[in-house]
Amino acid sequence: MDSAYYHRSISIKLWPPSRSTRLMLVERMTKYLTTPSKSILSRKYGLFDKEEAEEISKNIEESAFASANLHYEKEPDGDGSSAIQLYAKESSKLMLEAVKSGPLKANEDGTVITEKVTTQNTVFDISGGPRALINADEAEELLQPLSQQGNKFTKICFSNRSFGLDAAHVAKSFLFLLKDQLKEVDLSDFIAGRPEDEALEVMKIFSSVLDGCELRCLNLSNNALGEKGVRAFESLLRSQQNLEELYLMNDGISEAAARALCELIPSTEKLKVLQFHNNMTGDEGAVAISELVKHSPVLENFRCSSTRVDSEGGVALAEALGTCPNLKKLDLSDNMFGIKSGVALSKALLGCPNLSEVYLSYLNLSDEGCIALANALKESAPSLEILEMSGNEITAKAALALSSLITSACSLTKLNLSENELKDAGAIQIAKALEQGCVQLNEVDMSTNLIRRAGARVLAQAVVGKPGFKLLKMDANCISDEGVKEIKDMFKRSSAMLASLDDNDPEGEDNDEEAEEAGDEDELESKLKGIEINNEN
Repeated sequence: MDSAYYHRSISIKLWPPSRSTRLMLVERMTKYLTTPSKSILSRKYGLFDKEEAEEISKNIEESAFASANLHYEKEPDGDGSSAIQLYAKESSKLMLEAVKSGPLKANEDGTVITEKVTTQNTVFDISGGPRALINADEAEELLQPLSQQGNKFTKICFSNRSFGLDAAHVAKSFLFLLKDQLKEVDLSDFIAGRPEDEALEVMKIFSSVLDGCELRCLNLSNNALGEKGVRAFESLLRSQQNLEELYLMNDGISEAAARALCELIPSTEKLKVLQFHNNMTGDEGAVAISELVKHSPVLENFRCSSTRVDSEGGVALAEALGTCPNLKKLDLSDNMFGIKSGVALSKALLGCPNLSEVYLSYLNLSDEGCIALANALKESAPSLEILEMSGNEITAKAALALSSLITSACSLTKLNLSENELKDAGAIQIAKALEQGCVQLNEVDMSTNLIRRAGARVLAQAVVGKPGFKLLKMDANCISDEGVKEIKDMFKRSSAMLASLDDNDPEGEDNDEEAEEAGDEDELESKLKGIEINNEN
């Protein structure tokens, strides 16, 4: 198999912000609340004293960070830019509320008048800053706000801090006070660097104290659980009747661990989000997970990517997904499904009319599996916004089915067909579909597809004038130097819309047998101009 199949792009993560950045924001907000200015707001509502301003600024920053972090957790594959925007927007909104509330006033006897409007923080998050092991004293200091009378915390996030036994016992005393009000618990990556025996004991301590909490969301990702870890959380898992979101990513969920989950979780009837990314599940494990899926009738978001699932497990998962009519987001990427699983999945998706995001890259689908899925999505997913099918050995034979799907997908914003073998014939077919429809399209990735000058030129022409379009990726193809110059000229006024072409290999054209049979590029393009795309309902 081509080495490009294993290629993954490297992206810069903007989230989470560093501890110094978070502190800088607090300092800026404190200064704003305490410094006289010509602002109408400060003149109308008054200034805060430094101590009160610092406390308010810290609460605002923590609340904004928690909201943005929750948003990022639900889209972990992004670069974090949307989380940064939400962080800034939420901080600004809460600052405005604080300013309008005005500084606390005192009675004649010096006691504080408390009937002002305040922003209640419902999220307690200690995940900011560098990853670190914490001891009992540090845990006592970090968790102190949990003991404040009248706190409204409904979510805790202990991610990125590693708890040993002494710190876990400290946490237990604090968490006991919150049992009746917690709805969301994030214990992802909270035992890093601990010996196995100690880590398992820590899990049991947290499981015991949280037993009986009526949680809506539970995140146990990045803890290398395996079967032992899953069973260490037995009391917590068995007590959950109303879970809506469950995250078990990068947890060593093997066949045995998957079976343990099925055994310990009493109900998934309300489950909307179930994520198993980057595990060692395999076929038998997938069969076990499929049982959870079958009993999750309101499931909306399912991720089982990079889990070593082969054909048998793929078929089992596909059949289970057929019982989830509310499914909106599906990610099965980076498994070994093959054609049989692809065809089974296509049948299942006919019963999922609400799909908006579909990630099916690196599944060995080939043309047959791709065609079956494209036809199914055309029929059943009118609201499709994102489609990724890279690395599936797709050729021009599947281009007609893909083109028909694309023209029917009026809401499509992102299309990724990279690392396939579409060549010019397939690329031009896809380009014409993009040109005919997709008014909301903003990103297309057709890199590593053996595309030459003709296909590249038509792709560029199809998207360069689209309102709102942001990025075209066509690197690692076989575009001639003249073709590269033509394309760059097309994007001269909007160069940011064209990704780098530095890895393009113009000499690759000479080794393309199909190119020799088809004649020169202009002739190929001319022949394909008249192709009509089937858009029948």
